[in-house]
Amino acid sequence: MKPIKLTATVSLILLFMNLNATQAQTTAQISYTVSFPEAQAHYAEVEMHVTGLKQNTLDLKMPVWTPGSYLVREFAKNIEAFNATVNGKIVASPKLNKNTWHIITKGVAAVTVKYRVYANEVSVRTSYIDVSHAFLSTSGIFIYPANMLHAPATITLTPYKDWAKVSTSLEMVNGNPFVRHSPNFDILFDSPIEVGNQDVFGFDVDGVKYEVCMYGGGNYDKERVKKDMHAIIEQEAAVFGENPNKHYTFIIHNHLRGGGGIEHLSSTVLGVSRDNYGTEKGYQGFLGLVAHEHFHLWNVKRLRPIVLGPFDYDNENYTTNLWIAEGFTEYYQEIAVRRTKLYSPENYLGQMANEFNVLENLPGKDVQTVAESSFDAWIKGYRPNENSNNTTISYYTKGAIIGMMLDLEIINNSGQKHNLDDVMKYMYTTYYKTKKRGYTDAEFKKGFEMFAGKKLDDFYKKYVNGLDPVDYDKYLGYAGYKTVNELADNNDAALGITTATTAAKKVIVSGVTRGTAGYIDGINVGDEITAIDGNPITDASTMLTGKTPGDKIQVTVSRDGQTIVLPVTLLKNNRVKYKIVSIESPSTQQLAVRKKWLSL
Repeated sequence: MKPIKLTATVSLILLFMNLNATQAQTTAQISYTVSFPEAQAHYAEVEMHVTGLKQNTLDLKMPVWTPGSYLVREFAKNIEAFNATVNGKIVASPKLNKNTWHIITKGVAAVTVKYRVYANEVSVRTSYIDVSHAFLSTSGIFIYPANMLHAPATITLTPYKDWAKVSTSLEMVNGNPFVRHSPNFDILFDSPIEVGNQDVFGFDVDGVKYEVCMYGGGNYDKERVKKDMHAIIEQEAAVFGENPNKHYTFIIHNHLRGGGGIEHLSSTVLGVSRDNYGTEKGYQGFLGLVAHEHFHLWNVKRLRPIVLGPFDYDNENYTTNLWIAEGFTEYYQEIAVRRTKLYSPENYLGQMANEFNVLENLPGKDVQTVAESSFDAWIKGYRPNENSNNTTISYYTKGAIIGMMLDLEIINNSGQKHNLDDVMKYMYTTYYKTKKRGYTDAEFKKGFEMFAGKKLDDFYKKYVNGLDPVDYDKYLGYAGYKTVNELADNNDAALGITTATTAAKKVIVSGVTRGTAGYIDGINVGDEITAIDGNPITDASTMLTGKTPGDKIQVTVSRDGQTIVLPVTLLKNNRVKYKIVSIESPSTQQLAVRKKWLSL
C-alpha cells in the first residue's frame, strides 16, 4: 500500500483532531459506580460519568480482550441496557461496531452512561458475580472513552448486602476501600478487583507490601503460605535487582477444581483447587503457579515485546516472542522455587523432564515453530480442537526448554560467571528502565549473545524459527546430565487414540495422534468404538489386551449412526518418557556448571 500524500488542508484537520483528542484527555473527568443489586443473577450495574467535555462527539468503547490472555473474547457481548443521558434526558447512543457506542456531545459538558454486565464465567481472566463475591476482570467491566486511555478514573463500589472487603492493586481514595483511583485505563484494565468477604492476610518483602486474598476456602496453612511466598518473591526480585512495586495483590480463587493464572502490573489472579494445599504435589503446584505469575511483574508487564504496550484494545496484538514472555516465565517458575530450596534438585530435574515429555509427545513439534506458536496464539493457542496436538506446540513448554538451553549455554561459556539472570536483568534495565519501551526480537537475541559470548544465528535457525529436534543431551551435558527414555524398551501395541467413556459405557474417540495406527487406518474423532475383532467394547483399557505391534485387527465403530468396520494394523507405542540423570564421572567443569545452574 502506497503512503497517502497529505494536503495542507488534510494536515490542518488532523492537527485539530489531535489537539481535540489531547484536550479531551487532559480536561475530562471520569468516574464509575459499580453496584450488584442482582448478584444472584450474576449482574453488575455500572454508572459512568464523564464531565468536562469539550468535543462534538464521544465514542465509548469496550475492550475486546484482556492483556495476558491472547484471545479476542468480545467482552461487549455481556453488555445490556446501555443508555446515555444528558441533563437527565436520554440521548441517542447508536453502536458503530461491535464494541463502540457513539454519542453527539456538541455543546454538552457532561454525559452519564448506565449499563449492565452479565458475569457468569469462572476463570482468572473473566468476571464472575454471585451472592458470595464479585470478581471484576476490569477490561470486561469498564467501558472507556476513545482517545482518553491516559485519563484518570475513580471507581466507587457499592457492595452487595454484607460484603465488607475489597482486594485490588488500585489505590484507595481518602482511605476508603470501596473507592479506588486509577491513573489511566491501561492500569485500570490491569487491576482486577475482588469484592466480598475473602480471607485477607499479608506480609512485607524488602519494603513491598503483599496482600493475599483467598476466596472459596481451602486447606491452606497461612503461615506456611506467607513464608514460602516470601522466599519465592525474594529470589525473583534478585534476578532483576529490584521490586518496582510499593504493594502487590494476590487474588486467589479456590474451587473444587481450579487451575491457571493471569498476570497484572501489580497483582495476579490464581485459580487453585481448594484441597491441593494438603498434598506435597498439590502444594508444590501452587508454589509454581505463584512463582510463574509473580515473575510476570517483570517479564511481560515491564520487560515486554515491543507490541505489548501501549495496547490496542480493539484488535489482536501480534508478537513472535511469547516464548520469551511466557516460556521463560515457565522456566523461572521452577528454577526460582528450586533456589529457595523448597524443591530438591531431583524434583526440579523431574519438572524439566516433564517439559521435555510434553513437547516430544506432540506431533505438532514437527509442524509449528515456537515463533509461530507465539504469533498464532490469538487464533490457535486459546482455540484448541481435536487436531491441535498434531499441528501445534505450546510456547510455554518449548520456551521453557529454550530458557534452560540458553541458561546452560551461558553458564558454560562464561566459566560460570553469568547465567540467564544476567540477560534478563540487562534487558529489563536497558529497555524498560532506560529506553522505556519494549524490545524487538533482534534486540533480545543480541542480549543473549552478549552473555553467551557467541552468535546464536544457528540456535535461532534450529530452535526458534526452525523445527530441528532439540538436542537435550548437548545442553544438559554442560552440567554433567543426560536424558534416559524410560519407555525405550517397551514393545506395547497402540492405536494412537485417546478416548472418553460415557456413563452408558460408550467408548468415544476424543483424539487421534498423527502417524499412529488409528490415524493411518482411519479412526476418527467422534467415533464410538463398539467392538475389536467382533468382541464388544465397554472399557477402553482392555481393547488391546494380548495384542502386539504388527497385529491386524478389525475395529468396529459407530459413525453418524452407521456401523463401519476398519481393518487396522497395530504399531508400536512411540511415546517417550524422559528422566534426567547424571552421567558417570562428571568433570570438574561440569560439576561447576551444575552447581551454578541448580544453586547447589
